[in-house]
Amino acid sequence: LCPTDFDRLLRMVAPLIERQDTTLRQAIGPAERLAICLWFLATGDSYHTISKSFRVGKSTVVGIVPSVATAIWESLVGEYMPVPQESDWRAIAEGFSSKWAFPHCLGAIDGKHITIKAPADSGSLYYNYKGQFSIVLLAVVDANYLFRVVDIGAFGKSSDGGTLSASALGRALRDGTLNLPDDEPLPNGEHLGKVPFVFVGDEAFPLRKHLLRPYPGRAIPADQRIFNFRLSHARRIVENAFGIMAAQFRVYHRVMELSPCNAEKIVQATTILHNFIRWGHQNSPSTTGSADPGTALNAAGRMGSNTASREALAVREKYREYFNSPCGAVPWQNKVILDGLMES
Repeated sequence: LCPTDFDRLLRMVAPLIERQDTTLRQAIGPAERLAICLWFLATGDSYHTISKSFRVGKSTVVGIVPSVATAIWESLVGEYMPVPQESDWRAIAEGFSSKWAFPHCLGAIDGKHITIKAPADSGSLYYNYKGQFSIVLLAVVDANYLFRVVDIGAFGKSSDGGTLSASALGRALRDGTLNLPDDEPLPNGEHLGKVPFVFVGDEAFPLRKHLLRPYPGRAIPADQRIFNFRLSHARRIVENAFGIMAAQFRVYHRVMELSPCNAEKIVQATTILHNFIRWGHQNSPSTTGSADPGTALNAAGRMGSNTASREALAVREKYREYFNSPCGAVPWQNKVILDGLMES
């Protein structure tokens, strides 16, 4: 954070983190409390190291970091991660259409494991498929690398059993309570009829009416390869967002020595701070750090059943047909056909 952003953030969180002096000691001021929390997020240093740097007790740091992280989330979430309404979804879709050549896209979705130390007496609840203990961050990212919806805290072991379906996002998507725009034709694609607005994800996600995933396999026809290429071109935005966040907050570059509850607070704080930092720079998004999402961020694996309804299959077919037609094709997509010929 630059000094201006720090002062602006301090004004927003100070009422929640300010403490009163007592007859026995003078309270640590809100500016120092915020600085201690931000130092932990930015460096990932241990509580012991931070206590020495700020000349406060280790137990003081232990209390400050999660409480200030909670205050950051509560102070910023209403402004920097508001619940999207229909107009917001349409604005997101316009961003993906103009910047990433994927119309009707409501966001790129992905899940990441946040590696934590083994919680006491938790059994296998947090034990994931990579042999680590973790909680899951499920996120929807817009065309400007902003987190628009996050679901944090699912057990690491649930990565293969439907994290998406069990999340608030999955339930809202299933129940039709996300305020999504009504189906309408794609640009210049009236011949395909009305097409749903969709989220884009990788092969870890199930195929649904409002959620597209790639065609499976490698030896697939050219038109399916083009669809996969166009989908991947839009979907990589969420991977970039995770990478940018991990580059800014090095707490993700090591295993979090925190309880699941406190780790969830840290993830909440970093996602909302990511938006806070970038909110005024949507028109010139930076991909700095996008290549490495951090050692404590790992792919979440399969998010649900691979079975798909006929309706979902028909939606994907319409997008495939659109991307392979003159009205929806872009010149650079032919690269995937040339790559396929070279491989064969």
